[in-house]
Amino acid sequence: MPCVISSPSTDSGKTTLSLLISCWAFSKGIKIQTFKVGPDYLDQQQLSSIGQPICRNLDIFLNGEEWVQESFFKHSLKYEFSLIEGAMGLFDGLGATTYSSTANISKLLNAPVIFIVNARGQVASLLATVRGFKDFDSELSIAGIIFNNVNSDRHKKLIEEVFKNEDIEILGFLPSDSKITLNKSNLGLISPLDNGKQIDIEYFANYAERNLDLFSLIKFLKSPQKKIFNSASFEDFKIEKSKPIAIAEDKIFHFQYPETKEFLSDVGIPLISWSIYDDEEIPNEASSLIIPGGFPEKYAEHISNSKKSLNSLRKFRENGFIYAECGGMMILGDFIKDESGNNHKMSGILPFRSKKSKLTVGYRYIEGLKDTPIIRQNQLIRGHEFHYWEIENNLSELDLRKAEHHMKLSSPWKIKSWETEYKNEGFFDQKLHASWIHLHLPSSPKVAKNFIDATQISF
Repeated sequence: MPCVISSPSTDSGKTTLSLLISCWAFSKGIKIQTFKVGPDYLDQQQLSSIGQPICRNLDIFLNGEEWVQESFFKHSLKYEFSLIEGAMGLFDGLGATTYSSTANISKLLNAPVIFIVNARGQVASLLATVRGFKDFDSELSIAGIIFNNVNSDRHKKLIEEVFKNEDIEILGFLPSDSKITLNKSNLGLISPLDNGKQIDIEYFANYAERNLDLFSLIKFLKSPQKKIFNSASFEDFKIEKSKPIAIAEDKIFHFQYPETKEFLSDVGIPLISWSIYDDEEIPNEASSLIIPGGFPEKYAEHISNSKKSLNSLRKFRENGFIYAECGGMMILGDFIKDESGNNHKMSGILPFRSKKSKLTVGYRYIEGLKDTPIIRQNQLIRGHEFHYWEIENNLSELDLRKAEHHMKLSSPWKIKSWETEYKNEGFFDQKLHASWIHLHLPSSPKVAKNFIDATQISF
């Protein structure tokens, strides 16, 4: 069974280690299916950028256990080797619980853990850390360990001495190296789609060969030998004469799960790419539009100057259905204020402006307030939120005609986190759904059915 790469905390080197292994495999002509625990888009994009199969997310909170198992076996069985990159620390899950944590995934899939630990400034304390994690949950198997930031032979020998009587395999010592350090922004790694530093596959592969015990490690990368769950069927969603959906996808908007496009294609809906960055008009044949999350705040001036795209978006609002998540919602407002305090005009479809705020992140419980194109009244679903920007209502600045138009909008749902109370969020009418919330449509059949029905209506 393939391993789960985990660590005591975030920023310990999980993504770097996953990339090292993937690059080494690629250099040897070996295909390796990667997975990422949690709702992360950016680590997933890095792991998908080096010529290997598309990295897949595994998220128990968003997807449910059965969907996670099905996705894992469906994709890992296609290749001889697989690995799962964890999230945060090994036991960090929903709120203060271990639910939906990397450990939860490991036990669900019966996958051993390979632990990567930052060894800088430590020797004997490393043993206390590893023993603590091993003893915390006896049902979990921590089978191997890799030490990060080991920059001398003496440091290496001291660690080996401390761990010589431990029932755990040492699989490598990674010295500090700026050439394998990944660039970061306030949301995490910089996406390779967003001018991020491209991975030097040859360098990563050579570094892996020098510093990892790949002969021992490879046995923890073997894909499972048999399938346990039946493939999900979307026959009930099939559409014979479907209307095309346009999707904004470029260096600005790229926070979307690959399963969403695959699901829509499988049910027979044609998909058309639309680039705001390239100032394209929305294709005439599209009846609906998806604007996923991304970095509109970084490209606010560029978007504001994309007159053809914005005019096309305003015109599309009259007759098409628009579904926008997070950063996609921000361009539907009046302005985005960038980090320098400059206001940049957006489409003006929704009555708000966006500005920098504190980080809002986490899983969300969602309850429908009304019957909407996406959710039904009292329906319970789950989503995820991750952004630094906030919106301010601008209704007082609108003229009466525009205000009357906007009064038709209301919140589709109320949301809460693990520790907060419900609050109303988002905008909807029968031709629009816009929210900070990211959804995973394929693993939520009722929501997916609502979405498909909304995109196939003629207005």
